[in-house]
Order: sequence, then C-alpha cells, then structure tokens
Amino acid sequence: MANGQQIIEQFESFAPKKFAFEGDPIGLQIGTLNKEVKRVLVTLDVLESVVDEAIEKNIDLIIAHHPPIFSKLAKVTDQSAAGRIVMKCIRHDIAVYAAHTNLDVAEGGVNDLMATALGLTDTSVLAPSFENTVYKLVVFVPESAAEQVAEALGRAGAGHIGAYSDCQFHSTGIGQFKPTADANPYRGKPGQVERVTEVRIETIVTELNQKQVIRAMKKAHPYEEVAYDLLRQEIAAPSLGLGRIGYLEEAIPLKAFAEHVRTAFAVENLRFVGDENRMVRKIAVLGGDGNKYVSTAAFAGADVLVTGDLYFHVAHDAMALGLAVVDPGHHVESVMKQGVVDLLTERFDKQNIKGVELFVSVTNTNPFQFL
Repeated sequence: MANGQQIIEQFESFAPKKFAFEGDPIGLQIGTLNKEVKRVLVTLDVLESVVDEAIEKNIDLIIAHHPPIFSKLAKVTDQSAAGRIVMKCIRHDIAVYAAHTNLDVAEGGVNDLMATALGLTDTSVLAPSFENTVYKLVVFVPESAAEQVAEALGRAGAGHIGAYSDCQFHSTGIGQFKPTADANPYRGKPGQVERVTEVRIETIVTELNQKQVIRAMKKAHPYEEVAYDLLRQEIAAPSLGLGRIGYLEEAIPLKAFAEHVRTAFAVENLRFVGDENRMVRKIAVLGGDGNKYVSTAAFAGADVLVTGDLYFHVAHDAMALGLAVVDPGHHVESVMKQGVVDLLTERFDKQNIKGVELFVSVTNTNPFQFL
C-alpha cells in the first residue's frame, strides 16, 4: 500500500519541482495527497472527459502534464468546465497533481521521450535551464559495515559518471571518538576514547540526488552519528533544460523525415517548413509550443526543429535562418503518458511499493480534427 505523498515523492525523484520555470503552476492542484492511493491515472490534459474516465476507473490520483488550473479561478461552480472538473474531483476524492515544465526538463521526461520516439542518438540538451551541480560525498564507515553502506549509496544513485555506475574510492584508516554520557554508541563506552578501523568511502552525487543518497546512507550506516562531508566540485556539471538535439542514423530528405515524424507520433496530419528534398540528419525536438526556440535550434546547428503550434511569421523566421521545421501539433506530448507509467513502475519496483495500479488515460484530449 502507498499514500499519495509516497507516490509523488517517487515521481519527483525524476521530475523535481526545482526544474520548473518560474510562475509555472505545478504540484498538487486539487484534493489531498494525505490518503491511501491504489489507482493512478496518467494523462496529458485534465478535461472533464478525463475526470469522467477517472471516476469510471475508481482513480484516487491523476498525474497530468498540463495543469488544469493555469490561472486563478474567480469562482468554482457547475457553470464552467473548470468548476465542474474541480467539483467532480472533490466529490469523488480524486487528487490532481500537475508536472509541466519540470517534466519537460527532466531526464526521461517529455523531450527525451520525443527524441526516443524519433530514434535520435547522441542527444544533448537544446536549451539549458538547470545546472545539476556535482558534489563529492565522503563518509567514514566501520569496516564491518562498509559493504552494506557502499551498496546503499549505489542503489540510491551515487557514483554515476558517464556510462558507469557505483563509482567509489575506498581507503582504510583509524577513526577515533569518545561517546558522551548521553550517547548510545554502536561501538565503545561513554567517557572512553574508542579507536576503530574504518573505511573512507568517496563517491559522486549531484544537486538532484544528494538528499536521497544521504538519506539512504544514514539508514544503512550503523553509527548513531554519521561522519560525512559533502564537497562541491568545480568540474563541469551536467545541464538539464528544454528540448533535445541529436542525430538520425543517416541523412534523409526532409519530406521523408516529416513522414517519419507523422508515423512516430501517430498523427493524422502535420505541417512542415523547408525544401522537401533537402537532406537532414541533425534534429532538434521541443515538446509543446517551441516558437521561442527557433533561433536556439538554428544556432545549435539543427537541420530541423520538431515542435508544435508554429506561428506564421516564426515560420518565415525559420526559413530565413535556413532551419526546417516540422509541426506535428502540441498533442504529441502525450508520449509522456506511457513514459511516466514506465518510470513510476521502475521506481515502485526498486522501492518495493506494492498495491498501486498505474493507468494510461485513453481519453483523446486533442482538440483538433482534420478534413
């Protein structure tokens, strides 16, 4: 069994609120997380039809990408769609949690899912917005407990360097301490100096995972008071942000790439800007409305930007910059539904969280139809 707070804690382990842009109305928007949650629905949008689906499926918590309450509501009545959404959720005890730009920025979030759907390789961040500062964690552990603490650090995400995990350095020395009269020591007696063979474990953590790593370290450590240091490193910190840029396996004509986008996102129709015969390989993707990032994509050397809601005059700007644009619509962000379910399933398995069912919303929230 799990409560709502536990579930959101696991969600925020990969899409923390600190990633969100200023003013973005993320987080709990309706209801409470202080309750048992057995069934979770993941959706792109929270429309009234999605709430009806949630009621039918006896959902306890909705996790959405687009916040249902984006600006303040003057009133909550059944005379507006927003009011009916709030009323139905409260009446049926359905909590609604929104993760918008933080899910765009997150590793494995919307933009990574879009890049994966298109088969891009060697991807990097298009528009950095968050520097994931690197720290060295040093902890001193009695020799008998060194292995269990080292394993706990690795499981919590410490020691990731490039394509390697569980990177640590161990050295052995003598630790000294004197328990006071109020102490309850693992080794030694109050008032007597104790010397113990200890292992110094050094590893790497980041701004993003340091809290969960330190929590896991303390839980695995046998000492009443854990001696450790957290030292900021001057090495280049990995950046996170909006959009991704990467490569197709081989260059193809723009028209063929546009067809690839249409198939990858299962859209009925799309628009594209540029010479259909131009060969393209370096691709930028940005979920949602990417009009502000046309110049960013062009200056990053992209042949094509895949994004939604392209404005007429911005299309002209892209042409002037020599950048092709493929617009499959805003709704392709719906790739996040299965993506979030997969990420949560993985974390529930690691944390041994049982009894929670995850559902991908089947309600179509795309407002557009095509002739």
